[in-house]
Amino acid sequence: MSQAGPTDVQSVAERILGARWLEAAARFAVAVPFLTSGVAKILDFEGSIAEVRGLTGLEPAALVAVLVILTQLGGSVLLIAGGRFAWIGALALAGFTTIATLSAHAFWLKPKAEQFLHRNIFFEHVSIVGGLVLLAILTLKPARTQD
Repeated sequence: MSQAGPTDVQSVAERILGARWLEAAARFAVAVPFLTSGVAKILDFEGSIAEVRGLTGLEPAALVAVLVILTQLGGSVLLIAGGRFAWIGALALAGFTTIATLSAHAFWLKPKAEQFLHRNIFFEHVSIVGGLVLLAILTLKPARTQD
């Protein structure tokens, strides 16, 4: 009985990871939290305004809420659609997440009792930003090699 070598495993992995449906499903999985958040903000716009005020204190809160919704929905649609503009969606969501994280989860500015929670959220969001930037890099690469 022969054992599968590293090249056999890599070949199987390349076949699975090369499937277009898996790429589309992964883009959807990354975008869906932003997409559902954007839709929820539209359905409860007053709540969205209150969220902006409560988490960031930014004014005019209504305008900021509209910009957040546009970024979340637009970035999600571009990312889910794939193609040559997916990188723009990924970077828009990464930029939004960076700003939102620094505005709402700056754990070093929180009261001692809240620092643990906000530190965890902060670093989870750092991971999300890293994944979105990596998606932007990977979706832009094929466009660069075709030109």
